[in-house]
Amino acid sequence: MKKAGVIGGGAWGTALAQVCARAGLETTLWAREPDVVASVNTSHENTSFLAGVELEPTIRATGDLADLAASDVVLAVTPAQHLRATLTAFAPHVRDGLRILLCAKGVEQGSLKLMTEVLAETIPQAAPAVLSGPSFAGEVARGLPTAVTLACPDPGCAVELAELIATPTFRPYFATDMIGAEAGGAVKNVLAIACGIVEGRGLGRSAHAALITRGFSELTRLAVALGGEAETVAGLCGLGDLVLTCSSPQSRNMSVGLALGRGQTLDEALAGKLSVAEGVASAPAVRELARKLGVDVPICVATAAILAGEVGVDDAIRGLLSRPLREE
Repeated sequence: MKKAGVIGGGAWGTALAQVCARAGLETTLWAREPDVVASVNTSHENTSFLAGVELEPTIRATGDLADLAASDVVLAVTPAQHLRATLTAFAPHVRDGLRILLCAKGVEQGSLKLMTEVLAETIPQAAPAVLSGPSFAGEVARGLPTAVTLACPDPGCAVELAELIATPTFRPYFATDMIGAEAGGAVKNVLAIACGIVEGRGLGRSAHAALITRGFSELTRLAVALGGEAETVAGLCGLGDLVLTCSSPQSRNMSVGLALGRGQTLDEALAGKLSVAEGVASAPAVRELARKLGVDVPICVATAAILAGEVGVDDAIRGLLSRPLREE
């Protein structure tokens, strides 16, 4: 395999195009924004979403999904709530067995489906895989050391894809549990908003650590209820991603929580942000999915209620702290 296509010209899509190019693949990056296409092709920089990072000169940007038809592997990096529409538009150009590596993290609103389910409905002839783990786009694009999970039901395919995109500073660990990898990536974004609220409210490091730990329990319960494995989410795609996203204002989701904790409204917290905070859209879907499956996820429920304006931050915190005492 020699050609890689990347769908999504945001920060993470651009960073993954960097990874593919550094791995020696002929890389084509699709972006819906004409200015991103022009910027990548003329100045080798994504000035809109990843300003200041020099891109590999071999990366070619396009606004036409048909240009990805000859790819040996395609990385789908559009935001979770837009993935269905993007894959539907790409479907006419997909041959049987094309390997599509899903890199979006979230639960689709309305359908309550994971991204592999969305792919199965829109491009059933594709061979699915999932990429997830602790990775800030800017760091990956600059070539700083990063390790992620690459999950595919076919162990041989997982190994092949991992070897294909691995570089000296980008290390994929392969797995076969796509559900666990997806669930970890989706739920941690919601928990990162909660951690930001704790930080913004000045509740201290003890509360921050407690929230990450109890949040990880929620993440694990939901992943297992969906059919994933607890061992999977104890790795990079669950615990690793949770620790990173809940520990740095670089996280788009945590930064939203920080603003909410400091008293801003959700509209104020999101104002002026080009990049998507996936947890904002995923929170109500995660809450509904957990209710449907009968899984107790009080932190996710409280976060969704804050985002929906159903409860204030202080009331939500009091509600969590007044829950009945229980065995850990």
